[in-house]
Amino acid sequence: MATFLYRVGRLAFRRRWYVALVWAAVLAAVGLGALKAPGAVDEEFSMPGIESQKAFDLMEQRFPGATADGATARVVFIAPGGEKVTAAGNKQAIEKAVAGLGDGTQVASAVDPFQAKTISKDGSTAFATVTYKVGSKDLTDASRTHLERAVDQARDSGLTVEAGGSALGDSGGPGGTAEVIGVAIAAVVLLITFGSLAAAGLPLLTAVIGVGVSMATILALSSALGLSTTTGTLAMMLGLAVGIDYALFVVSRYREERAKGRVPREAVGLAVGTAGSAVVFAGLTVVIALAGLADVGVPMLTKMGLAAAGAVVVAVLIALTLVPAFLGFWPNAVLTRRARRSGRIEESGPADAGARWARFVLRRPMPVLLLGVVGLGALAVPATDLQLGMPGDEAKPTSTTERRAYDALAEGFGPGFNGPLTIVVDGKGAADPKRAADTVAKDIGSTGGVVSVSPARFNDADDTAVFSVVPSTAPTDEKTKKLVTAIRDERPGIESRTGASYEVTGSTALNIDIADKVQAALIPYLIVVVGLAIVLLLVVFRSVLVPLKAALGFLLSVLASLGAVVVVFQQGHGAGILGVEQTGPIMSLMPIFLVGIVFGLAMDYEVFLVSRMREAYVHGESPAQAVTSGFRHSARVVVAAALIMIAVFAGFVGESDSMIKMIGFGLASAVLFDAFVVRMAIVPAVLALLGHRAWWLPKWLDRILPRVDVEGEALSRRPETDPAPAAAREPEPART
Repeated sequence: MATFLYRVGRLAFRRRWYVALVWAAVLAAVGLGALKAPGAVDEEFSMPGIESQKAFDLMEQRFPGATADGATARVVFIAPGGEKVTAAGNKQAIEKAVAGLGDGTQVASAVDPFQAKTISKDGSTAFATVTYKVGSKDLTDASRTHLERAVDQARDSGLTVEAGGSALGDSGGPGGTAEVIGVAIAAVVLLITFGSLAAAGLPLLTAVIGVGVSMATILALSSALGLSTTTGTLAMMLGLAVGIDYALFVVSRYREERAKGRVPREAVGLAVGTAGSAVVFAGLTVVIALAGLADVGVPMLTKMGLAAAGAVVVAVLIALTLVPAFLGFWPNAVLTRRARRSGRIEESGPADAGARWARFVLRRPMPVLLLGVVGLGALAVPATDLQLGMPGDEAKPTSTTERRAYDALAEGFGPGFNGPLTIVVDGKGAADPKRAADTVAKDIGSTGGVVSVSPARFNDADDTAVFSVVPSTAPTDEKTKKLVTAIRDERPGIESRTGASYEVTGSTALNIDIADKVQAALIPYLIVVVGLAIVLLLVVFRSVLVPLKAALGFLLSVLASLGAVVVVFQQGHGAGILGVEQTGPIMSLMPIFLVGIVFGLAMDYEVFLVSRMREAYVHGESPAQAVTSGFRHSARVVVAAALIMIAVFAGFVGESDSMIKMIGFGLASAVLFDAFVVRMAIVPAVLALLGHRAWWLPKWLDRILPRVDVEGEALSRRPETDPAPAAAREPEPART
């Protein structure tokens, strides 16, 4: 592996114009394909195998067109204090507002609350439902502006008017601001780390090129492969993250080889042969984690994982080819000003700091190990109380009209009104389907925790009925989950009496089912991903204990970050500091995202840091000396990479949307714990305690494992092709 990549690096350096032109051609080709390709579809979320999805599919089959994804808006009218919406002036203002809402060109209907009788018992609140002919993605700005103008005009009459629903769009997204801030912070960290504008800019430039290739490819294939507009979100985030990291690793090793007196071409070859080998296997671990998302059973998540895995592959290829090509164009530009004048890099400062830290840990490994494990273990304890769900408008800031509309409906109609359950009754097996549906509705209506049951609506064949059930508790309340379970538990008895079967769906039941399925899939996902990664790390490090230590450390950091998320977003401790106005269940897909993304980044740091220790150990250093050497050469780069990722993810904490805050906080916490506690403290402590045993591998396993030579042992035995020190030579002229 090292020898092959050494040749690749030298070839890319020598044929830099060809490499640059090939990547430019690839970027132009996929960019043109993205421009010419049909627009990405707005994919409906689905999760096969859960009852809510089965019920929804049955509704689509028995009620053709009834489940069409037309955007909706729910406009809530609240009378001034002490008044009722039925008062003459208020009623006239509401009817005028509803008439205005129905005038939109894309509006299918606007239902008057006085005709639909959607008025609260105390008469203080009413709401109108506006249905559109198209989905929320296809709503024009003019339609949304028309909705907002109608709401504002109703407010002028003295009513309090708020609106919610899919027609309002998603105004809480990051909009690219977080990515821009993250890139700016990354540039500052790289500049401080390398002391050179070129060295700081090269990883950013190549990462942006890689993300451009990946995103253009996803857009070009979106229609052909059925990729949605959200598929590329994870690919962009991870492509930028690992693209910076991988280029950073190669450039750092190149500078180190130049410090030893290598000429640029030889330094590039050695950098790609050693750091490039670490990049390849770090990238493979990320791909394993992302491809493992297919094991969860969510089609959208599978597509996102595979698209992100493709972005990681592109980042690896760019680090192995385009980075050495750019180094060929500017072989001395990535060096510091002093190095360009003297021809050598002085190893000092951060390198010495890394070695000093390693010696500190080696002198007292047991206290460091215990402190790290106990600290992360304590943070992980709240994760045992993890409650998954899908926060909705109730989790948005009170400054948004959606949140205020949600609160007004909950106050006027009860907390369960915002999350009704939908019951789909299949009466094909019943002698009298209508009577059977009435029996089902009556039995469910008598269940504790049910406030009301709507009249049943039948399909044209009169063999399937649908009705709504309003719980007495909020959609995210644990009592609502127990109610759904209770209704489903009653099913066998009701089916035996009526001959009709029924299923529970609706947004509330769907969120409960998704949470249960994700929670059940989390452990198998961890087993698959961690198991495959252990096998891969066995090949990389040729050790049994080092991969086990890496996997256990990762699990510890992920559990600690999940615990931190639970403490803030579920239990509410410190929520005010982060601007979290409403606590509740953790987003269902959050743990899966956290595991997949952080696992990849954690293995990046593990491979790059420990491979340098393995390299030193293979070349004859003692275990303690190897740990110190690994930190001397890699600590600065790992710290810089971790700080960049923390800055990128922490930028999302400043967003207004609670789910975006949650994702940013969780990822930033996980990288912080894994990079600085696990990799920089627990790993050297464990290696110090294990000594030579850390690198033990049974002979029978040693014989069957393939040899990939990540540490570059073959390169050290290779005859020196460019023996003269760099200081004694003129820099190689740029070749065209």
